[in-house]
Amino acid sequence: MQTPDSKLVKDYLLKLQNDICRELEEEDAQGHFIEDAWERDGDGGGGGITRVLTEGAALEQGGVNFSHVTGDRLPAAATAHRPELTGRQFEAMGVSLVIHPHNPYVPTSHANVRFFIAHKDDADPIWWFGGGFDLTPYYGSEEDAIHWHRIAKQACDPFGNDAYPRYKKWCDDYFFLKHRNETRGVGGLFFDDLNEGGFESCFDFMKSVGDHYIQAYRPIVARRKDTPYGERERDFQLYRRGRYVEFNLIYDRGTLFGLQSGGRTESILMSLPPLVKWRYNWQPPPGTPEARLYEIFLKPRDWLAQ
Repeated sequence: MQTPDSKLVKDYLLKLQNDICRELEEEDAQGHFIEDAWERDGDGGGGGITRVLTEGAALEQGGVNFSHVTGDRLPAAATAHRPELTGRQFEAMGVSLVIHPHNPYVPTSHANVRFFIAHKDDADPIWWFGGGFDLTPYYGSEEDAIHWHRIAKQACDPFGNDAYPRYKKWCDDYFFLKHRNETRGVGGLFFDDLNEGGFESCFDFMKSVGDHYIQAYRPIVARRKDTPYGERERDFQLYRRGRYVEFNLIYDRGTLFGLQSGGRTESILMSLPPLVKWRYNWQPPPGTPEARLYEIFLKPRDWLAQ
């Protein structure tokens, strides 16, 4: 099965959205996702299903989005590195999620898996998969980071010894705030433009990444969600959330693609936290747990070496 099959991918993505929402609701034990189905306005067609949970017991806000859109030509965010795609019709689908917890000891997490196919009447279609998942702690834990990367490696292991180190490094490089000279968190996996080895192999890899996300994240939520915290920890969490906003609005390809392709603004910006702070030129006092985040967890590191 080497011919791209969009329906097969769409069926998987809808199931993935259902599975992740169910697992997160079970772990939260209070909140429920509300569903908002939408249709795309403007050029092209398609739509999506946005699901958002707010004010749960463990999750302050979480969104798990499915989208499937088509258009007459790819936006600049998709053709900047692939000029041969300019002028092609496109079909894009994916699941994208961001979870912002209440407790500062529970990291924020992000995951995304997606499929693109670009058509032109006088040429073969060009298709590729992309995605990954990454973890953004506020009070870092070596135990959590090692678990996260162990599951990431398990997602990659069936696809060759070089898959995990390659996509782990790509994640470290991609989720990097150049203007802050720091990573967004402890990384994970990131891949894009994947079409080597044929459709079936690439689709299997995307599914493995999508399926392993909740295996990586739910045990961390369970382990940390009842950790006691006070105003100091909450204040630091809100300050560090500002970095998340900066990355998503300045660098994130998915945000840029969604806005440039006429996507649904509310669903695209669902990734932003409900509360956030900025503070001028603030630095964590030396020797504090807050300083430890910068010293240990905001630098690329081989978490599985130990």
